[in-house]
Amino acid sequence: MIMLDTNFLIAAEEPGGEADCKLRSWLAQRERIGICSIVWAEYQCGPLSPGVVTAADLLCSVKEPFLIDDAPLAAHLFNDSGRRRGTLTDCMIAAVAIRSGASLATLNRADFASFCRSGLMLA
Repeated sequence: MIMLDTNFLIAAEEPGGEADCKLRSWLAQRERIGICSIVWAEYQCGPLSPGVVTAADLLCSVKEPFLIDDAPLAAHLFNDSGRRRGTLTDCMIAAVAIRSGASLATLNRADFASFCRSGLMLA
């Protein structure tokens, strides 16, 4: 499964762009596409048209919640990566992807690279 980060989901809306092409390739390969609840909340902060939200909802067949059991891993990722201000959300997204065994598609690979040593796979 491929889980989308918020920035990737937004970028995929641009026809012919890099994110759109990657997404189409994964869909052609019958990859399951998902998001975590944190990404879904960030994405809906918009501004978005109702049609775009509906399309994203249909595209992301898996909606994975952030569970209480994800909190210790998110905290570990935060502490292990230097406790950088503004990165806790990324740590939470990474924790859900790791638990789910999903690869994370993001345009901010550098922000997530340090989490790979804890099991995150980047798409």
